[in-house]
Amino acid sequence: MDEKIMVSVLLEFYGQLLSEKQLEIMNYYYNDDLSLREIADMIGITRQGVHNTLKRSEGFLREFEDKLGLYGKWQEMKAELEVIEECLTDIYNENQNSRKSLYVTNKCGTARKAAADMKNKF
Repeated sequence: MDEKIMVSVLLEFYGQLLSEKQLEIMNYYYNDDLSLREIADMIGITRQGVHNTLKRSEGFLREFEDKLGLYGKWQEMKAELEVIEECLTDIYNENQNSRKSLYVTNKCGTARKAAADMKNKF
């Protein structure tokens, strides 16, 4: 994964654990795509101050992930939900091709919707 995208994802998971100033600078850089100079001018610090804050904040985000592993767990859960969705689709299709049980059709539909909703929450 691209480095900038990875930090942006970690910011989504752990951004609220940063100070207000760190979060503001990270959002300007990663979400608003502003340059170091633009951020420095907006908040009234030096370009080097912005750079240092970004690097320190990136380090904090990586430490949070190393200790808590929420992004890794999220990736695993998404993969497992995809397997569940595939199995439900197979069961649904098999049911349509053979027994055509309305009960199985309805239950598969409900479970597929629940799995998709869970996946979309993340």
